[in-house]
Formats: sequence, structure tokens, C-alpha cells
Amino acid sequence: MSRESINIVVNNEVLNVPIKTLVVQALGAEDNLDIVGGLISNEIVSLHTPLSVPVSISPITRNSREGRQLVNRTSTILLEYVLATKFKDYFFQLGQAMGQGYYYALRSAPKPLEEVDYKELSQKINEALQKAIEDDLQFHSKLYNVETACVLLKDHQGSMLRLLETWPYAQVLLTNIGHFYVIQHGPIAPSSKYCCGLRILPYEQGFILQFSGKQPNVAPNAHRRLLDTYRENRSWNEMIGVSSVGDLNESVLSGHISEVIRVQEGLHEKKIIEIADLIAKGREKLRLICIAGPSSSGKTTFLKRLSVQLRVAGVDPVPISLDDYYRNRDDRPRDAQGNIDFEALECLDISLLTEHLQALVRGERILEPHYDFKKGVRVPPEKFTPLQLAPNQVLLIEGIHGLNPAITESVPQEARFRIFVSALTQLTVDEHTRISTSNTRLLRRIVRDRRYRGTSAADTIERWPSVRRGEQRNIFPFQEHCDVMFNSSLIYETAILKTFAWRYLLEVPRTHPSRITAQSLLRFLDMFVPIFPDDIPSNSILREFIGGSNFAY
Repeated sequence: MSRESINIVVNNEVLNVPIKTLVVQALGAEDNLDIVGGLISNEIVSLHTPLSVPVSISPITRNSREGRQLVNRTSTILLEYVLATKFKDYFFQLGQAMGQGYYYALRSAPKPLEEVDYKELSQKINEALQKAIEDDLQFHSKLYNVETACVLLKDHQGSMLRLLETWPYAQVLLTNIGHFYVIQHGPIAPSSKYCCGLRILPYEQGFILQFSGKQPNVAPNAHRRLLDTYRENRSWNEMIGVSSVGDLNESVLSGHISEVIRVQEGLHEKKIIEIADLIAKGREKLRLICIAGPSSSGKTTFLKRLSVQLRVAGVDPVPISLDDYYRNRDDRPRDAQGNIDFEALECLDISLLTEHLQALVRGERILEPHYDFKKGVRVPPEKFTPLQLAPNQVLLIEGIHGLNPAITESVPQEARFRIFVSALTQLTVDEHTRISTSNTRLLRRIVRDRRYRGTSAADTIERWPSVRRGEQRNIFPFQEHCDVMFNSSLIYETAILKTFAWRYLLEVPRTHPSRITAQSLLRFLDMFVPIFPDDIPSNSILREFIGGSNFAY
């Protein structure tokens, strides 16, 4: 073998290629837009990565979870380029994930915002975006020292430069299209043609960057609760003075983080009090409070804190666990791989649950079942607990299916109040990079399961795709059915979770499939100045995951 060449393995075939062969060339994917990246040693790399040592390579396709993330990352950079070069007088703020895309809110324009024709503006942006895709603009990635990067990013006077003030390394990876530079947070596609299918849809005071043209248009009233919650928390961020990772790092290093924590926790408590007061106002009719939300959204702590505030408001809450209505383990449905589908609605004994809810709302007595999780069966009927609601009591149910009509429709609408608990991360990395709400919840779960449930980070990550599929099927379709949405996200939490999650992620073996996600999370945590948990209140939702709560779980 020549010293100028190396052996690589592609699809179990050994190939001898010149040193510095690009991944896209090694995979033979120059004209294949379905292949968007490569996988080397359980790490995702860009197609334009040069090879210098013998490796095994497999393709990352756009329909895979990792492929979608890579294309989405590329797409946001391309949009940022279009906005920066074609719409300089408009400032859009990257926001919440909505409608298979990201919502961008217009924050400033050459004329008053109420005079902006958002439909016309969105159409113009979409036309410019489609032109950029057709032109097949090339992305160029290169490492620069931080001082040089600051000069190249001089047009980004906001969060990018603030992020570099606390950058932990001597160099930073930038990508550019011509004279337009941004920080590159992970692998991207080589050019804009890989962003095919993108489109801009007008929505509210801004637009949605939709990643797949196959998705239907967003209805005007779609995501109303989500949008209202997003706006409320944006206003919280602005009041606190922390909207990006750079802002958060600055507050830590300046010694202001304790005040940030106190204000953020105070805002959470204020919101919970508002919800409790709403319930108290309708106490004459309300008999059932339903609390739902995805995994690791903090539903349990929210329920406990809401229970306290309900008592303050003169309402006596009686909790009932949906877990006690599980079917016996052998009777539960299974997924395509033959594993128990824990997120399926059919895991619950719906007929018994609805019968009990109807009886309790009518003021009748029931025998509440209990589930033995060690044995995977319901305990014998003689061990059931009598339960009956007094006139001043309301029933609280909490679980992933809490808003599913199959559970609640048997109760009159005026007798029920529905709450959706989510963790809508409003902190952004910079102008074109949002923080995934899913990743925030995954970090919560990794820390909690590793510290208190004996589950490794590798196992938690491996199960996460199944959890996410269950959420998409059983939870998120019903989130807009709620009366109130509570955002459990804390602006400072990632910096706290880093002090625990860093080690747990390093425990994931390099050969384990979960290493792909572990590496991505480690790079993400790199950007945060860590915070010790000393100032976190004992009733904080974060305590559910890191420990030290004054609530029993």
C-alpha cells in the first residue's frame, strides 16, 4: 500500500483510497442527495471531511434521525445567510419548533410591525431561499483561532460574539458562504442543494421554516397554546436579561446567577399560583384536574407544587396515579421489535379507569387499584384502597395520557381542567441555532436515571427514540386541547445538569451505538459555564432530576 493512500471499509468492502479523500467520495455519494453525512467510529461527520487514517465508514441518510438533524442544521444556516444578505433591514428571532419546522418572530423592520404584510414578506423570503438552493451554494468549514473568528463574525453583534467570550477552546469551527460566516455547531451538508424541500410559511408575526415541503400548511390557529407559552417565556427571558448561552455564561462569571435563579424560580411559582387560582374560581363545577406532558417534563413536581397552591386557595386535591391502572405486563401491547410498548394507551385499563372517573365525579365511592411494578401485575382486589371525593375536593390525575380524550371524555367538560406540562427551552445558542427541547429533557432523564434508578446513560439514550415515538403518537397530538400550558424549562438548568451529565455521558463506551448521541450532547455541554446546585430551591422542578427535593417521589 502506498504511503499516499489508506485502506478504508465501506459497506464491508475494503477500499484503497488516496489520503485526504473526502467522505462523500469514499461513499460514492457525489450525486446522491439522500446521503447527507458519514458515520466514523460512532461519530457523525460532514461529507466534506477529509480522510487521513484507516477507518470504517457508513452513510447517514436524510431520513434517519441524525440525518434530519444534520439537514435542519444546514437549513438554518442557509436561511440565516438569506436573511443577512437579502433582508438586512429585518431582524427575525429564532424561536420554538412548530409544524415540522422552526418559528421565527419578526422583532424589527423598516416600518412599524403592525404595518408589515407578513404573507408578502414570507413569500419574498421563500423565493430568495429557493433561489439559494437552486444556486447550489457551497459551505466552507474551517477552524479559526477565537480572535480571528471574532473579526470574521463582526457583523454578528449579538449572541455569537457573546458566546465566544467564554469559548472553552483556542479555536472555533466556522462555516461560510462567501463573506458570510457563522459558528458551526455540528456536521453540515456540503452545499445548499441538500436543503431541497425547504419552504417558508407565514405564521403570526413571523414565519415558519418548514423542513419538508410534504407537510401541510400550518393552520392560522394551530399551535395557539404553544405560541402563547413561547411568547410568555420570551418575555421572561428579556426581563431576566438572559436569552442566549452567551448571556447565561456572562451571568455566571459576573456573579449574578443567584439572582437569575431566584427570579426564574419566582416566575415559575407565580405561574403555578395563577393556575391554582383559575381552578379555585371554578371549584363549584370542577372535579377533575388532568395533568399530562412528555417524559422528564417535570409533571410530578408540578403536581406537588400545584397541590400546595390549591390548598392555599381553599381547594383540597386528591391525586390518583394512572400507573395504578396499568394492565398486567403480559397483557400489554408490543412494538414492531416485540418489546412492550410502554407509551401505548392500550397499556392502561381504560374501561376501569373511565368507570372510576365517572363515579368519583358523581361523588360515589370506588376501590382504587394498585400496581406492583416488581411483579408486573395489579395487586389483589382486597388490597385496593377506598376513595370518595368530598364536596371541597378535586381529583388530580397525572400521566403521559392525561389529556387523551379516551380517558377524559367520559367526564363532563365543565367538570374538568386540563394542564399540559412541557419543557420548552427558550434559550438559544446563537442567531441560527436553537436548543432542542427534546435534548433538554433527555439530559434531565440521563441524570435522574443514572443517579436514582441505576440506569446507565447508554441505556437511557438507547431507549429515547422509542420514548419519542410514543410522545409523537400519544402526547403531543393532544397538547393544544389543554386549558393551560405550563413551561417547566429553567433558563439556567443546562449549566446545572452539565455538572452531573458530563461524567455520565463519558461513561458511554465508544463502541456503543448511544455514543453518537453522547458525543453530540458533550459538544453541546461544552458551551456552558457550569453552575453548582447550591442555590437551587428544594422545591424546584430541577430537583426532581438532580436530587435534594423536599418532595417525596
